Amino acid sequence: MINVSMIAIVVSFVALLYAGYLSMNILRLKPGSAKMQEISNAIKEGAMAYMARQYKTIAIFAAVIAVILGVLFGLHVALGFLLGAVFSGISGYIGMSISVRANVRTAETARKGIKEALDVAFKGGSVTGMAVVGLALLAVSVFYSFYPDPKMLVGLGFGASLISLFARVGGGIYTKAADVGADLVGKVEANIPEDDPRNPATIADNVGDNVGDCAGMGADLYETYVVTLLAAMLLAVIPSVSQTYAYAVEYPLLLGCVAIIASILGTFFVRLGSSENIMAALYKGLIAAGVFSAIGFYAVTVYTGNSINLFYATIVGLVITLLMNVITEYYTSTKYGPVKSIAAASETGAGTNLIKGLAVGMQSTLFPVLVICAGIIAAYYFAGIYGVAIAAVAMLSLTGIIIALDSYGPITDNAGGIAEMAGLDKKVRDVTDALDAVGNTTKAVTKGYAIGSAALAALALFAAFNEEIAGYLQQPVQFLLTDPAVLVGLFIGSLLPFVFSSLCMNAVGSSAEKIVIEVRRQFKEIKGIMQGKAKPEYGKCVDIVTKAALRNMILPAVLAIASPLLVGLLLGVKALGGLLMGVILSGLMMALFMSNAGAAWDNAKKLFEQEGKKGTDGHKAAVVGDTVGDPFKDTAGPALNALIKVINTFAIVFVPLFLVYGISLI
Repeated sequence: MINVSMIAIVVSFVALLYAGYLSMNILRLKPGSAKMQEISNAIKEGAMAYMARQYKTIAIFAAVIAVILGVLFGLHVALGFLLGAVFSGISGYIGMSISVRANVRTAETARKGIKEALDVAFKGGSVTGMAVVGLALLAVSVFYSFYPDPKMLVGLGFGASLISLFARVGGGIYTKAADVGADLVGKVEANIPEDDPRNPATIADNVGDNVGDCAGMGADLYETYVVTLLAAMLLAVIPSVSQTYAYAVEYPLLLGCVAIIASILGTFFVRLGSSENIMAALYKGLIAAGVFSAIGFYAVTVYTGNSINLFYATIVGLVITLLMNVITEYYTSTKYGPVKSIAAASETGAGTNLIKGLAVGMQSTLFPVLVICAGIIAAYYFAGIYGVAIAAVAMLSLTGIIIALDSYGPITDNAGGIAEMAGLDKKVRDVTDALDAVGNTTKAVTKGYAIGSAALAALALFAAFNEEIAGYLQQPVQFLLTDPAVLVGLFIGSLLPFVFSSLCMNAVGSSAEKIVIEVRRQFKEIKGIMQGKAKPEYGKCVDIVTKAALRNMILPAVLAIASPLLVGLLLGVKALGGLLMGVILSGLMMALFMSNAGAAWDNAKKLFEQEGKKGTDGHKAAVVGDTVGDPFKDTAGPALNALIKVINTFAIVFVPLFLVYGISLI
């Protein structure tokens, strides 16, 4: 009998070693002129300072929750929670630390040309991707080797989810408060370019790209990876599954091993051709990783002696990934109709821009949901509910290269900012702008992927929650819409994403107001700032958004924990089941709508800039749309992924408490 845990641990270290190898290659490159290094160091110091303060805040909550879990459910749950939380933090930190070093090297390499700059930026993103999948698979496989019962791993998933929520909300508030404030005063009022060194919010904006996208997305997909593996492994212990499939519990780990190797191979296919189509170059790597994964999935299925239907379920997951990427690109890229229609609407003012952007965002939910529904039906047809979980694992198998595409975005964005602030040649900025324009789309595509995988993972988690209750009660539980408890729970669950999004949006809005006031003050009081003779006080804006992010990330996290706790204790497990269904469905729609609308607004603004129409009335209207879209796509939208999974994993962990001490007021 093969030792799957040991194989998974070895492959995890392969991913981490590859990340280390890429890091060393990047750090060997020249970091540019003294001016470029000064700007890069300011971004790096701001990002590191924020992460240190954020983790200190989170550590207090994590320690309290770990003690509570240890007292209520035993040492193994508390240890799992801490391991999941620590590795989540490390995954985000690694990604951000290489990003703030790759940015200046990308800007310097852009002097040579677009091929060389793309290579550096993508390698920087690949460090984050390989670190995330390596740490996620390592956490699950190490813990499983000590506790070979998937039910013992629920604390691990909860720890990963909770830290991801903090990272996503805190980083999202930071980056978008700075971005919105910088745009409203810099672009709209002062009519100066993005990343202009005269703008006091510029450094904070560039710091935010790293703490929001690199650290936030790293923690987000780390926990999605962990939770998806956990859901599949929990369903594997159901007698009907374990008796049907060999290595049912370990099969998801084997898929993860295969996909890490496939993702590493896929990175070698990211090369620009003669057409210099950046998106096509990135997609070559993704497609190659998918093909290698499919070959490996087939080999694993045959080697374990399982039905070919299980392999078909993995193909369903890969197809969903491909379709979600294509659909998201269509709705968010400057090349296609939706973004062009928003840009056209901007010519008649901000109001029509906003109306068109909202319409595009709402429309963009149609095809992703149909794809997810078709995928659920197909995967269920091949292998039941376990097949749905396996499809989700197959989707997450490409996490390494998907995160590389996402983290590439903030690296190129920062590179453009450094080029602008350091006064580099226009041809350098042309290269970084071309890379950044694609980066906006890759970030949107990654969010679509994360949302789609979260939907399948949450469905599998709900099935695991149902089985957990049935195991304790020794009988199946039905969640019927005719049951008032289920119906009440459904309404509460559907409500939560709206309340949660409101908290995130308000936090960005109020923080951006402070940035606007501060930037206006500096423009007015610091003589010579607009002539470039005086240096802005960048640290003031960094301090404002840091404090705002740390303060405002607490309440959304409390909401995510308090809601299932109160419903489970006061209304019972049937109402809690309704809540889980409601938050999955409502959260999925809201996340798709907000992420796609925000990305479309952003690229509509970019379209004006690519066409040389900066400063026109249409461009100013597009900037207003972008400021609305910023917290949509980078704060509330992606954070809903974490909300969905935090609530689901919390419910599974606390099922015994609800069954013993819960009361039903309905």
